[in-house]
Amino acid sequence: MVVETDSAACTRALGEALGRSAEPNTVIGLRGPLGAGKSTLAQGIARGLGVTEPVSSPTFNLVQEYAGRLPFWHVDAYRIRSLDEIIDLSLPELLQGGGVVVIEWSERLARALPADRLEAHLTVLEGDRRRIWLEPLGPRSRDLLERARHELRPCSLVDR
Repeated sequence: MVVETDSAACTRALGEALGRSAEPNTVIGLRGPLGAGKSTLAQGIARGLGVTEPVSSPTFNLVQEYAGRLPFWHVDAYRIRSLDEIIDLSLPELLQGGGVVVIEWSERLARALPADRLEAHLTVLEGDRRRIWLEPLGPRSRDLLERARHELRPCSLVDR
């Protein structure tokens, strides 16, 4: 499914739909260049999970944990260089921790991630407009996407 958003608020709204639709052990990878809106989408997912505290990119801590309807772990893999660092992050435990794990720069961890996950590919169009290709990589992520599709707000334009 491809979604176009025309503002950061709309990108957050898409994230909220995903967060409201998420189930335990949901993994969502976020891919795209710097400034594409990965952290904005993650903020929306957190809000959809009922996280009330501010969510920022975990660049220096690599992993931030938040309490919501389900535990929410926000991972920034930008600085990860080896599989040993993944183990140091306790990523295997997080992935089975009963919460939602959102990973910015997920392509850097692809070999360590579960096969069934949702990958969001963000592209900058012009200004605040974004094209977001939501790629489900298994039956659970396809179900997540189908549930979220019914939650989309009017500012998110579904192309296909």
